[in-house]
Amino acid sequence: MEAKDAIDLKLVKTDLEATDKDDILRELATLLYEEGKVTDVDGFLKDVYAREAEGQTGIGNYVAIPHGKSEFVSTSVVAIGVNKSEIPWETLDGNGVKVVILFAVGNDAEAAKEHLKLLSLFARKLGNDQVVSSLLKATNPTSVYEAFQ
Repeated sequence: MEAKDAIDLKLVKTDLEATDKDDILRELATLLYEEGKVTDVDGFLKDVYAREAEGQTGIGNYVAIPHGKSEFVSTSVVAIGVNKSEIPWETLDGNGVKVVILFAVGNDAEAAKEHLKLLSLFARKLGNDQVVSSLLKATNPTSVYEAFQ
């Protein structure tokens, strides 16, 4: 399995106009809810913010990989958002964020294994500057998917 295999085009939004972390996380969580991947937006976001409190998820190069292990996740998936402008985020390089890859993971043992696998797949790809550059320029779900090829 590769990172691109974990991407569902219905869970990718580009040209977002979020102004802060709350906006973009709520937009992506709502998308997950609408697609039946989470059962409660507020409950899921509470779990995401609990994880955010443990340490920064901004990995640099304008990318963040927030994640929440939550009882409100029905299927482990990722939602990807590309924002039009940089938003404030705690990051390793001090820059803000334009690309958010939100991991939604159940809180049982099997989901934890799936989470580590997904995180590893995406981290490997996000270490490639060409992948990140393509993501930052992505204008539709297909171009996000193609960035991970």
